[in-house]
Amino acid sequence: MKLSLNVRIILAAIVFMIIAQIIHTLSTILTMDYYYNPAYFLIWSKIMMSIEGPPPAEFYYYSLAFAFITGLIYSFIYSRIRVFFKQKSALRKGLKYGFALFLIAGIPSFFTMFLLINLPFELLISWLIFDSLIAYLIGGMAIAKIVK
Repeated sequence: MKLSLNVRIILAAIVFMIIAQIIHTLSTILTMDYYYNPAYFLIWSKIMMSIEGPPPAEFYYYSLAFAFITGLIYSFIYSRIRVFFKQKSALRKGLKYGFALFLIAGIPSFFTMFLLINLPFELLISWLIFDSLIAYLIGGMAIAKIVK
């Protein structure tokens, strides 16, 4: 049974959400010292750090919702531009698409955060590598494989 394009876009968004959440969780584990450092408590949003200790469940619900919406946007865009990728393999198309997302969304976000938010450079680099580059490359491959 062949799924409609709309269903494949939604499925790709769900898979992107799962990938992004897994990668973000691993990234957070590797950089946990920054989250528990009192010097940065005022930087974190009230949604994330409304109380001492781990973020409340609402933070994870927002994270999942925002990752799903992002996945929907990226999957929809890929569905419209996939014909411009000349590679035969969906995985190669996805890698190119993921790298393009990194160039368009990841690097500018890094620059903006560097200019506006007083966070350690190492943490920003970690986010750039894990939450942007790796998430976009793997997410791009998943989107390309599902949306076809």
